[in-house]
Amino acid sequence: MRLYRPAPIPGSEITPESAWIMRRDLLRLGAAGGLALAAPSLAFGATELAAKPGGYDPKEPLTPEADVTSINNFYEFGTGKADPAEKSADFKPAPWSVKVDGLVGKPAEFDLDQLMAFELEERVYRMRCVEAWSMVIPWIGFPLSALLDRVEPLGSAKYVAFETVVRPEEMPGQRGVFQPLPWPYVEGLRLDEARHPLTILSLGVYGKTLPNQNGAPVRLVVPWKYGFKGIKSIVRITLTEDEPASTWNKMAPNEYGFYANVNPEVDHPRWSQATENRIGGGGFFGSNDRPTLMFNGYGDEVASLYAGMDLKANF
Repeated sequence: MRLYRPAPIPGSEITPESAWIMRRDLLRLGAAGGLALAAPSLAFGATELAAKPGGYDPKEPLTPEADVTSINNFYEFGTGKADPAEKSADFKPAPWSVKVDGLVGKPAEFDLDQLMAFELEERVYRMRCVEAWSMVIPWIGFPLSALLDRVEPLGSAKYVAFETVVRPEEMPGQRGVFQPLPWPYVEGLRLDEARHPLTILSLGVYGKTLPNQNGAPVRLVVPWKYGFKGIKSIVRITLTEDEPASTWNKMAPNEYGFYANVNPEVDHPRWSQATENRIGGGGFFGSNDRPTLMFNGYGDEVASLYAGMDLKANF
């Protein structure tokens, strides 16, 4: 995922807060106990929340919402870019809880209402994100560090591991004899990366709760890293002393490193990463002549995390 560094934003250019109100209306369960997934907002809580404008803005046009919600990598619903949007209607993002355990003083389990209680930290983060393409997306979320502070990491904790839900009955990509990936999907960060203010847990996008195809109800956003680090539909966060497993790193360690920092000087073995394909208005076929920026343009904020490291060996 990609971000640009924060810059002072003149008051005249700040999007009015009212334009980013995140309305989460309480949808009453029907007799069948199902959630109205086609509704514009989901039943994450009964309180209407105002997402404050964030300090991270690439000063570039936002990618059209239709592209952001229709071009996705989410193998739990299929390997095609359109599969998540087309095959995720049966996925139920509520009720939900995220367990936080491992090397912490106060292990806890947070339900959706409790996650929404982090509203004071909630902001709109306009971020550049990159997978096999790049987009500019207005995520709504809060710093992961706010949640980590609640569980009080121990001094021995060095890494944070993440795990995605396994529900083959709702996720067609997890069914069948031949599976593209081992489940659950897992990811990890160093603790200092996880505590960086640009690392967020997102609960919404474009003023709405996350669509199923975008990782509902809660996903990770680490904008200076490639998109596969942005684990979706998180159910568990575990603090560890040792480097945790990362799904794509396990599957193809020569192609996908644990760090996955955006780095135009380190090519994927099968393609160059010196330029990026910007999606916007024209579907998957965007402009491929944009130079990729080191750390996605956020070097001033995150380069110190990797001081002294060989970023070609630790890719």
